[in-house]
Amino acid sequence: MMDKTTFINAFKRRTKTFAGSIVLFYDKLPKDSSTQVMGKQLIRSATSTAANYRAACIARSDREFYAKLSITVEEADETLFWLELFEETKKASLQELQPLMDEALEILKVLGSARRNSKNKN
Repeated sequence: MMDKTTFINAFKRRTKTFAGSIVLFYDKLPKDSSTQVMGKQLIRSATSTAANYRAACIARSDREFYAKLSITVEEADETLFWLELFEETKKASLQELQPLMDEALEILKVLGSARRNSKNKN
C-alpha cells in the first residue's frame, strides 16, 4: 500500500493527466456549435477537478480541505455528465468515450471516498 504522500502525488498526476486527455479528446472533435459549448464545459470541469484537487492538497485547515474536496467531487461528477451527454447526443463514439468515462468515474469514486473519510475524521 502507498503512503499518504505518494498517493497524493500520484493522484495529482492522475487528475492532471485525465484533464489533458479531455483536452486532446475535444481537440479531435468536429467543431459545430453544440460540440463547442459542451466541449468547453467538459474541459472546464475536468481541469477544475485537477486544479481544485491540487488546491485541496495545500489547504490550510481541515475545513478548507473538505470544502475544496467537495468542489472536486462536484466537478468530477460534472465531467462525467458531459461525457455522458456526448454519448447520448452521438457527438462522439462510445469507443472514444468509454475510457474517459471509466476514468472519470474512478476519479469521482476516489474523491467521494476521500471526502467522506475527511468528514468522518472531523
